[in-house]
Amino acid sequence: MNRAARLHALLEELRRRGDSGTSASRLAEQFGVTSRTVKRDVEILMQSGAAIEGRSGPGGGYRLIGRVTLPPVNFTVPQAVSIALALTSVGDAPFADDGRAALAKLLDVMDPDSRARFEELSGRVWIRNDASVSADSGSNRRVVEQALEYKFVVSLQYVDGDGAESSRTVEPHLLAQTRGQWFLIGWCRARDAVRWFRLDRIRTATLTSQKFVPRESAAFGQPPDAARSAAELG
Repeated sequence: MNRAARLHALLEELRRRGDSGTSASRLAEQFGVTSRTVKRDVEILMQSGAAIEGRSGPGGGYRLIGRVTLPPVNFTVPQAVSIALALTSVGDAPFADDGRAALAKLLDVMDPDSRARFEELSGRVWIRNDASVSADSGSNRRVVEQALEYKFVVSLQYVDGDGAESSRTVEPHLLAQTRGQWFLIGWCRARDAVRWFRLDRIRTATLTSQKFVPRESAAFGQPPDAARSAAELG
């Protein structure tokens, strides 16, 4: 069991034990480590905000104080990206600092592969809070999100600003919010060039089974100075 998993399991064991708590030696035996390692783990948990009380002497050990923490919840990589994106949007809203601290804790216990996927995906979602954002089709948006996450080509039925409808096959590269709209920025195979697609103008979006190798980011240009990616909070 790696440290991140052990920290989570240790906190859960203390929560399960309730007010009676348990000793370092029992925890050491349970997790197959030394009492010194348990003490170091408890120190790490306390530094991260866990309300753990240490009691010395006969019958001593560790216990959680009160109910100051929420039960454990498992998050997927897109869910973590969504949290980071929400924090990017709210800026200096009340409790924003607490939200950033919570996100940091979540990322700290992610395995290396999930953390790398978070950094890669969150770096491809940009937001610029320059206007109220229009709503778009949830089902189409979900398809686009999946295509972006798993690097699948997506097939679009798209209506442009003049009302003309066309079929597009797109390699999704970025999701960007600007000018009060959400856009898919990708490589349009029909035009053999970068194109921006407003999400609310996508009539239908279909996930294909075709994977693609992402193109160099330079081909898609640089986001505006006022834009921020969700990765900046990671």
